[in-house]
Amino acid sequence: MEQYNVTGMSCAACSARVEKAVSKLPGVESCSVSLLTNSMGVEGTVSPQEVIRAVEEAGYGASAKGEAGRDGSDGAASGGASANESMLEDRETPVLKRRLKYSLGFLIVLMYFSMGHMMWNWPVPAFFRDNHVAMGLLQLILTGIVMVINQKFFISGFKSLWHKAPNMDTLVALGSMASFVYSTYALFAMTDAQMRMDMEAVMSYMHEFYFESAAMILTLITVGKMLEARSKGKTTDALKSLMKLAPKTATVERDGTEQMISIEQVRKGDVFVVRPGENIPVDGIVLEGSSAVNEAALTGESIPVDKAAGDRVSAATVNQSGFIRCEATRVGEDTTLSQIIQMVSDAAATKAPIAKVADRVSGVFVPAVITISLVTTVVWLLAGQSFGFALARGISVLVISCPCALGLATPVAIMVGNGMGAKHGTMFKTAVSLEEAGKVDIVALDKTGTITSGEPKVTDLLPAEGISETELLKLAYALERKSEHPLAKAVLERARELQTEEQEVLDFQALPGNGLTAVLDGEVLTGGSLRFIKTRAKVPASVEKQAEKLAAEGKTPLFFSRDGQLIGVIAVADVIKEDSPQAVKELQNMGIHVVMLTGDNERTAHAIGAQAGVDAVIAGVLPDGKESVIRELKKKGKVAMVGDGINDAPALTRADIGIAIGAGTDIAIDAADVVLMKSRLSDVPAAIRLSRATLKNIHENLFWAFFYNVVGIPLAAGLWYPVFGWKLNPMFGAAAMSLSSFCVVSNALRLNLFDMYNPSKDKKIRKKSVHESQEPMASGSMINNENAESKEDNTMTKTMKIEGMMCGHCEARVKKCLEALDGVAEAAVSHETGTAVVTLSAEVADDVLKKAVEDQDYKVISVEA
Repeated sequence: MEQYNVTGMSCAACSARVEKAVSKLPGVESCSVSLLTNSMGVEGTVSPQEVIRAVEEAGYGASAKGEAGRDGSDGAASGGASANESMLEDRETPVLKRRLKYSLGFLIVLMYFSMGHMMWNWPVPAFFRDNHVAMGLLQLILTGIVMVINQKFFISGFKSLWHKAPNMDTLVALGSMASFVYSTYALFAMTDAQMRMDMEAVMSYMHEFYFESAAMILTLITVGKMLEARSKGKTTDALKSLMKLAPKTATVERDGTEQMISIEQVRKGDVFVVRPGENIPVDGIVLEGSSAVNEAALTGESIPVDKAAGDRVSAATVNQSGFIRCEATRVGEDTTLSQIIQMVSDAAATKAPIAKVADRVSGVFVPAVITISLVTTVVWLLAGQSFGFALARGISVLVISCPCALGLATPVAIMVGNGMGAKHGTMFKTAVSLEEAGKVDIVALDKTGTITSGEPKVTDLLPAEGISETELLKLAYALERKSEHPLAKAVLERARELQTEEQEVLDFQALPGNGLTAVLDGEVLTGGSLRFIKTRAKVPASVEKQAEKLAAEGKTPLFFSRDGQLIGVIAVADVIKEDSPQAVKELQNMGIHVVMLTGDNERTAHAIGAQAGVDAVIAGVLPDGKESVIRELKKKGKVAMVGDGINDAPALTRADIGIAIGAGTDIAIDAADVVLMKSRLSDVPAAIRLSRATLKNIHENLFWAFFYNVVGIPLAAGLWYPVFGWKLNPMFGAAAMSLSSFCVVSNALRLNLFDMYNPSKDKKIRKKSVHESQEPMASGSMINNENAESKEDNTMTKTMKIEGMMCGHCEARVKKCLEALDGVAEAAVSHETGTAVVTLSAEVADDVLKKAVEDQDYKVISVEA
């Protein structure tokens, strides 16, 4: 997507005009214009020169991102974050403040003479008190000055009218100019009457002055524009704060010495050093040293991540403890930070489907309002009212109508929602993905790396009689140290965690049939599957039974023997993440059907599915078969596919919404619509929750924008005057117009207060009927998780509000103490939401739950069934 800066737009009619002009060009596949950021995104083969020419012919200015605008305004500065930061810089507010300050100064003087003296007899110099023509001339001059100060309305308004594309400025310019021209006519007519000494006519014409209305309209619209500009600036605060994180310098090693250079000079392959407290300048790999790195800027996760040699680090993260040497792997616009900024920026430049409703209205809105204004004036004249009365009604219609509120209703909410997501490590690549994510009916979860951690862990140690757990692990560690099998890594990791003594073995061999053998201190050690170990040692029936039970739970039992005697079993499994069951439950509470995809056999798949609590499991799915499974699921409803973004690219693309989880720095970003920087499944319901909140906010904004105009225009036209005697002064109409856009933008800013991780306000929608077939489906078979559902029927849950939890360790501590209680089947704990959702298999008193947690030095606020 090519991005451009567009200048001269003032309302939705302007953006619709620019979009229409560019979309007509041959070679343009799509074009979306953002009134919020004054930017435009164009996809296709069209040249930038043709795009800029089309925009200029439509009456506006344009420049490619990073260049100076042809209308004299500066484009965005080139280069990564700085270009985007320049594009988002609030240039409007200072200019509008200056205009407002001068306008108010002259308006106050004008109001003193026109309203203060005429209505309340405030004192004025005798020259003006006795000379009505002089009083009229003074008002004309003061109004003229205010009009010159706010000449932008007239230049833009009449320019767009000339191009047959009237906008909001046209309405303001016509309303103000009509008041001024008619008042000037009244002044000349009054002068003629005074020369004829017709004092009755003089006083009559004095009451026909609308100079103060002309000046007040311009000043009030400027107030509204300034408030709108300030509020619009706040909608991009999250994005600006990301841009400010981009480091400006880096310390690199060159010619054997450390040199501090600007970030633009860092090249791929450079070795750079980072000391405690410094920002990491670019993406890289740690060559030497270790440290704790705070990655909150990218992931929203406040807990530092330990980094050692071989680990990846990202730009804008903070080195908190140790000294590290790194090699640069991504620089400039390729860094993770730059990609995040680009994604949020692109999303702002795209248009949500719901915005097209407002666009269609905006395209005809201003011409319709001008027509209504003319008809209103004519009708009141035909009804026998004075020209001044009829003109006031026509002007009120012009100045109360607000296409801006319609144009801003969607983009401001999209920008704030995107900023909120970015702050928490959730990236919506387009406005479409932000809108559509909240509408999904089915969420398909890849098992490995999504529901589970993706790395095998030791789950059970079952030593034989006469053998301790320590001895079993020690011997297994010695045997597995030379193995390259993925399951061996789990045993090695557990042994290293417990600082198990290292021993060297001799004659190590990896044998066919999943077996290992080696000699230690003259004794033959053997390890492997049940089938293999049975050829080397006797396995008691009770141990076989235990192994079957472990296998039914989705674990892989590894058997070990010494000199033909079984010494024990170590169970290894790709364990589910702590937050997976809670995340699945939250999705289900939103009315979403949750399906797990896995290549495992049905028994293992069912075990993992039951632990996670999913509605259905599709087992035996090979990586290349996921795409066809998603195609089948799409027949049952709107589908979101959640995967690691590398092997799942075809399925992510096929789904209505592709969500890449655990993005880190190596994600295949192109395949997904939503990118989650953290590897936590709880970010999936959070992303959907944010999407729904944003869509609700857009609906509120559109309702306000339509409702305001539907109510305001008839009132301004005097429709209720014959019935209730209601009529609207043009000045109040201008004030209402000023506030309408401000209200829409302020409502969008409320999204900043939304807690996307709080499930308490989720709508408990009854799940849609998604009927799965029991027959083989695509590349796997579907299993309805009936056991999980029947279990849910026989259990109850309690939600505990807990104060004092700060990190994952706190979560684990609370979870452990609760699950140790009789009658507690499971506890899903979150330090972010400050809650523990306790699933009970039997009745447990609130006091017992509370005491268990408070014994761990945390405060329980409440326990709710």
